[in-house]
Amino acid sequence: MPSPLELAANVFTALSIVLAGRNSVHTWWAGIVGCSLFGLLFAQSRLYADVLLQLFFVGTSVLGWWRWARGDHGAPLPITHAGWRTLLWMVPLGLACTAAYGALLHHYTDAYAPFVDSAVLVFSVIAQLLMMQRRIENWPVWLLVNTVAVPLYFSRGLTLTAVLYVGFWINAIVSWIWWRKLARAQAAGLKA
Repeated sequence: MPSPLELAANVFTALSIVLAGRNSVHTWWAGIVGCSLFGLLFAQSRLYADVLLQLFFVGTSVLGWWRWARGDHGAPLPITHAGWRTLLWMVPLGLACTAAYGALLHHYTDAYAPFVDSAVLVFSVIAQLLMMQRRIENWPVWLLVNTVAVPLYFSRGLTLTAVLYVGFWINAIVSWIWWRKLARAQAAGLKA
């Protein structure tokens, strides 16, 4: 049976993720609440990289909220693609950071699954940075994160959270398709 904390964290985070997929600025305030609650839950579960990740999400959600609401020089922030050069350095950097932070957690804490937990942290940071800029490629990175997170959370007895991340996995596919359509429509509108 999920605790009230796990239930509340899941509700607010689910709302945030669905709103992100629908390209709604309201994703950010819901994310701030959900991430704050998940930070507490993960601390109780000794998933320290996930605690740090939730703090990162709260800070970047404030910035993302401002960026999406303000737009680009007064115009709405468009949905675009990340350049290939950006993606080519993100993957090796992500792997190196995963190994480094996982090693720190392994040697200096009682963290559960420090390298897997670190992969969730590092690639979530990458996905969040891409989402803040409304880059379509945030969704395949979220697919990767959710694929790793589901078994991690099941292994800690966070069944509701693991099921939620299965939903996030599905949402990432749907949102990836939706954002691609929105980007094509925006590009067609600019050409007209």
